[in-house]
Amino acid sequence: MPAVLLTDPIAPAARAELEKTADVRLLGEAQVGTLEKEMLAANVVIVRRSIPADILRETKVLRALVRHGVGLDFIPVEEASAANIAVTNTPNTNAQSVAEYVFGLILGLQRRIAQNNQLIRTGKWHELRSEAPDLHEIANKTLGIIGFGSIGAAVARIGHFGFGAKVLAARRNCLKGPDWVEFSSITDVASRADILVIACPLTPSTQGMVDTRFVRSMRKNSLLVNVARGAIIDETALAVALQTQQISGAALDVFSHQPLPEDSPLRDAPNLVLSPHIAGVTHESMLHMSNVAVSDTLRILNGKRPENLVNAQAWPKIVEQWARSPI
Repeated sequence: MPAVLLTDPIAPAARAELEKTADVRLLGEAQVGTLEKEMLAANVVIVRRSIPADILRETKVLRALVRHGVGLDFIPVEEASAANIAVTNTPNTNAQSVAEYVFGLILGLQRRIAQNNQLIRTGKWHELRSEAPDLHEIANKTLGIIGFGSIGAAVARIGHFGFGAKVLAARRNCLKGPDWVEFSSITDVASRADILVIACPLTPSTQGMVDTRFVRSMRKNSLLVNVARGAIIDETALAVALQTQQISGAALDVFSHQPLPEDSPLRDAPNLVLSPHIAGVTHESMLHMSNVAVSDTLRILNGKRPENLVNAQAWPKIVEQWARSPI
């Protein structure tokens, strides 16, 4: 049977379906070995962690890297293409989960839900009620979204139709969007938003994008939410901005280094909600991602083009390689 390596668990029902066709192994489950060692024996790897580029030049039987998720920063796509290895992902599978979580973070910041929960246990009742009139609704606020893919679009829908927010967005392409969204430049969106959500991919142009100058361009009472990738934000600059009250607050589900280091300046920043990269993780999203990943894995094992092929330009050579080295 062909060998499929899971770097991390997938939905049990999806794994069971895959096991009808392949020998499915979870990293470290059946044997003691490093990711690199176990990848050498795999025909397909379903990916939920960073893949080292070096191993792609050594493997002889690997057909594909199937990303269990959307972001491709875990996978060295160029190196995979050069090695005639297909790369896929699972687009549009966790957008609703991430978007719902965004508003949990916003409400947590906007209405100080976590602080209320903590302080009421110490006897602060009247103080909390007296401060409540200074807090704000989301309705009629300007919601800015940087990145208008499936996640950004879902955030926009909930913000506009669920909360009555005005929506501004910046996107990479020139595709026409909903008429209730005003599209503009990143700089303009950042300077006008009351609530700014980062939902764009990590690319060379977005790495470190939210730096000192960027934060200074934001409105003084604005909130910043990042559910994209941690490296998009200069975390030291954000910590300083929160300490000096350049912005009102921030919520981060992703960080440059994960887990968040003990010496991170973010740990001491005020008005900051920290979350362990779980915005897109729910029972429903995990099942959806797993089903899509398994569906494409089965197509690959049967010699067919996957539905969500990322490196399409490499496909002709990939097919030739598969023909020369059948499973």
